[in-house]
Amino acid sequence: MKLLSIAVPCYNSGAYMRRCIDSLLPGGEDVEIIIVNDGSSDNTPDIAEEYRQRFPGIVRVINKENGGHGSAVNAGIEQAGGLYFKVVDSDDWVSQSAYTKILDKLKELLKCGQSIDMMVSNFVYEKEGEKRKKVMKYNRALPQDAIFTWKDVHHFGVGKYMLMHSVIYRTNLLRECGLKLPENTFYVDNIFVFNPLPFVKTMYYLDVNFYRYYIGRADQSVNEQIMIGRIDQQIQVNKLLVDYYVTEKQRIFSNGKVRKYMISYLDIITTVSSVLLIRSGLDENLEKKKELWQYIRSKDKLLWMRLRAGILGNAMNLPGKLGRKISVDGYKICQRIFHFN
Repeated sequence: MKLLSIAVPCYNSGAYMRRCIDSLLPGGEDVEIIIVNDGSSDNTPDIAEEYRQRFPGIVRVINKENGGHGSAVNAGIEQAGGLYFKVVDSDDWVSQSAYTKILDKLKELLKCGQSIDMMVSNFVYEKEGEKRKKVMKYNRALPQDAIFTWKDVHHFGVGKYMLMHSVIYRTNLLRECGLKLPENTFYVDNIFVFNPLPFVKTMYYLDVNFYRYYIGRADQSVNEQIMIGRIDQQIQVNKLLVDYYVTEKQRIFSNGKVRKYMISYLDIITTVSSVLLIRSGLDENLEKKKELWQYIRSKDKLLWMRLRAGILGNAMNLPGKLGRKISVDGYKICQRIFHFN
């Protein structure tokens, strides 16, 4: 069995996927790189096949009909033969020194007979045109140099939540929790991080800047204008997270730290949905914002009260044009601080 399976979802990625794959190859025989060609119409399948032929013991290729990012991740999980599972998007890459440390630590833990459900590491915003790179670190929230559980987790600061780039999950945990991402939908990486959390018992944080998250292509799904254009998919994911929270409430409520973190995560996601709806300037989207908050209230009134009463929830629901302007100004400040979008 391989130590780590890395799924690389690719859709028309021919122009940049080589940098990603080349950064993963130094993992050698400990790693299987699963290139998932999600119905590309460019030379992506040719490049994938080239790597498969050059590195037959390391690179695998899945060719499938187009189903979106979630569908490609699902295919990777289904086919993964590694003990652990990581997603690296085809326009991103990893740091070599951090990569080596992560693999060494996973091997060390296994050698000592210790298995973890989730490994967390830092990621770097590789934002086009910016010399100073923002690093998302978790050293204040998570213990270091030891296996820990949720009871050992400290407070996550504003904006310091874990993204898909931060986590490596135990492969069977993803299967045991029944993770299946929606197809033909953007922003499902939030579900990938969120849904397994109540099943996670043991964790390890390695304070290394492993994942390099590229932001800068005009057609990227995280471009603000594109996100506004796809706002219905953002809302869909937001609602699915709420639905999951309600469905798994008993499991989530069995651990106060899990509950606190997941509510905080929902707070951030709902804030993003709300502010994008405000930023669009369309009356119909203001109605969608109202409907989203009503949906949360109908699903779980206590959750709604927690989100609505918080600083972010209050900011997103200030009345009138002045209130919406204050909401947007606050969002812009957060953009500058945390470098998202």
